[in-house]
Amino acid sequence: MNLQKALRWRYATKAMNGETVPSEKLQKILDAIRFAPTSAGLQPFVVFVITDPKLKEKIRPIANNQQQIVQSSHLLVFAPWSIYTTERITETIDLNNAIRQLTESQTANLRERLLKIFRELSPEEHFYQAAKQTAIAMGFGLLAAAIEGVDASPMEGFDSEKLDELLELRKLNLMSSTLVALGYRNADEDWLVNMKKVRRSESAIFIHI
Repeated sequence: MNLQKALRWRYATKAMNGETVPSEKLQKILDAIRFAPTSAGLQPFVVFVITDPKLKEKIRPIANNQQQIVQSSHLLVFAPWSIYTTERITETIDLNNAIRQLTESQTANLRERLLKIFRELSPEEHFYQAAKQTAIAMGFGLLAAAIEGVDASPMEGFDSEKLDELLELRKLNLMSSTLVALGYRNADEDWLVNMKKVRRSESAIFIHI
């Protein structure tokens, strides 16, 4: 599906039919998430890819009983870093150096600048910064899903503290931010499937200067 058609085809699917997303399509969606741009290339998040029906059943009441949780083929839990630790920043810089064949001295200034920035931020600001980067990656995933003809439902209507406890995210210095259910629409049960897409006009969105 080309980009323009995919943008008009996709919507936040409200009912899914339980059909499994093929592994090759799932991989393209995950690749889009992994290759999405992030500030300083830090990729400050982890994505849990959940297929276990029992775990989905446990998540459903935490997510306001939204049926897509259990009807989905795969449930993605986006979990930004709750803190930018020295270890996390250093690990990313080291990976950058290894892949690009750079010396430690060539990236020392970048490392110190990043460490200084995050030392001066509060824990709340750490999570806020990570969540913004995670949202970009999620958007890439949603677009990739649409291009692959896979339905997706992004969801924020859940109790993040309870989900974090269930998945033991705080032990990993992570906090949940968004869920995305992947699967295929159940047109007979989805009240939104035939609704016209509503978007503000170009003139209301874009200001050309």
